Amino acid sequence: MPRKLPEYNASSLADIAFMLLIFFLVTTTMDVDSGLERRLPQWVAPEDIEDTPPIKERNIFVVLVDRNNRLMVEGELCRVEDLKDKTKEFLTNPLNLPDLPEKNLEEVPYFGPYEVLTGSAVISLRNDIGTTYGTYIKVQNELIAAINELRESISQDKFGKPFAKLDDERQDAVKEIYPQKISEAEPKKVGGK
Repeated sequence: MPRKLPEYNASSLADIAFMLLIFFLVTTTMDVDSGLERRLPQWVAPEDIEDTPPIKERNIFVVLVDRNNRLMVEGELCRVEDLKDKTKEFLTNPLNLPDLPEKNLEEVPYFGPYEVLTGSAVISLRNDIGTTYGTYIKVQNELIAAINELRESISQDKFGKPFAKLDDERQDAVKEIYPQKISEAEPKKVGGK
């Protein structure tokens, strides 16, 4: 006669598995460091939009990224590593060149009369639908890094402190000289098929 196997009580096994599942869910951390910090403009109804005068081409810094992740800046192919320097040149226009943005002499708090870019100077970024997220982030990082380096430099020169350590009023004055104006157009299929 075959030997009878003893019964094993597995009723608590489901409870143990459930408790382990809860433990791992609670103790696991999620890294969500990637992303971009942006303040979106206030929504305006289409009927409330006033006709604005056209912006001169010299006041627009055009950055395009195609579906093959190639970067074109102001109509020329460019490496991502060179984008920061080109952006800084656009934002400073040190020699008042006619193909770079216009400047106006304005009264800036803590700086006095200072040549700043006209209000219409903007960085225009457009991506292809096929652009990878990694390339998009690299391009954004270079544009923001250019602005941050300019702000840091002028803060150190004028106040002898890093930009982050300035009070709100001084930070606003520096932002008036180097504003962060990045216009992101809706992605298009501009890179081919």
